[in-house]
Amino acid sequence: MTSAPIPVWRTPDELPAWRAVLTIGGFDGVHVGHQALLAALRQAARDYHARPVVVTFDPLPRAVLRGRRENFYLTLADEKVALLARHGAHGVLLLAFDRELAAQPGRAFLAELHARLRFPCLCVGYNFALGRQREGDVPALRRWGASMGYEVRVVGPITVPGVGVVSSSRIREMLAQGRVAQAARLLGRPYRLQGPVVAGDARGRQLGFPTANLQPDPRKVLPAAGVYAIWAWVDGQPWPAVVNVGHRPTFGATRRPRVEAHLLDFDRDLYGQTLALDFVRRLREERSFPSVEALRAQIARDVQRAREVLSHVPAPSRVSAEP
Repeated sequence: MTSAPIPVWRTPDELPAWRAVLTIGGFDGVHVGHQALLAALRQAARDYHARPVVVTFDPLPRAVLRGRRENFYLTLADEKVALLARHGAHGVLLLAFDRELAAQPGRAFLAELHARLRFPCLCVGYNFALGRQREGDVPALRRWGASMGYEVRVVGPITVPGVGVVSSSRIREMLAQGRVAQAARLLGRPYRLQGPVVAGDARGRQLGFPTANLQPDPRKVLPAAGVYAIWAWVDGQPWPAVVNVGHRPTFGATRRPRVEAHLLDFDRDLYGQTLALDFVRRLREERSFPSVEALRAQIARDVQRAREVLSHVPAPSRVSAEP
């Protein structure tokens, strides 16, 4: 993990003797629903003159329970911590989730946290539950709070007009359909992939459109195969670009999908550097072309279309950990 902007603790024993208010959850994506919950946490911190602390998990509970190791995460741990800090968290308890933790009774889990922090308030989402068999739902949390001495504040569902109720699962579905613009509305920012630029086979350069071949972490969700207008981040600056996600069927499909970005009007060597890509809009699906000339002509059209799209979309700010 990169250097975190706020304290990150790995076990309850590491927690400081803070007066804190808590929220607990997976927080994958730190989307606008999570942001509403974090706003409630900040308000509780003001009300109780306490510090807002987030308890979250790595790996994600759903990834462990469903056996998902690849193509599942919206944000990895370092990205998530940076986003939580951006939205007001003063510290993060990042617990390693496993089957043993999943089997722990919810009341015992909360009692351990309460023994360390004596939190006067717990903020959760409307559908939150913790502990074995999800026994720690909102009514249970309120019963336990009455005996332990904490208030429970519940944040209801957050809906984006024309898109629906915000959830990490919904965002994953949208990305799987290539609907990156709609996913950005639920995230509150463009979806981001980042990773090192690795050597490719120079197909793009041979076509007249050199590409940076990104190697993202395999745990991250890949948007559906296709061509996208994106902002690429180079040395802290946004750069207009077009990216192909897929298997390059014109040249014989690859086994694993590739992420190949062509930065517009860019001629520097990026090998070995880490690149971040913010997805703005899907331009078309990936398809096979009858000839190299037909592919080259289509890429030229993709580049022109990306210029048009990005000319109307302001470059986003860097909202996650520095790549």
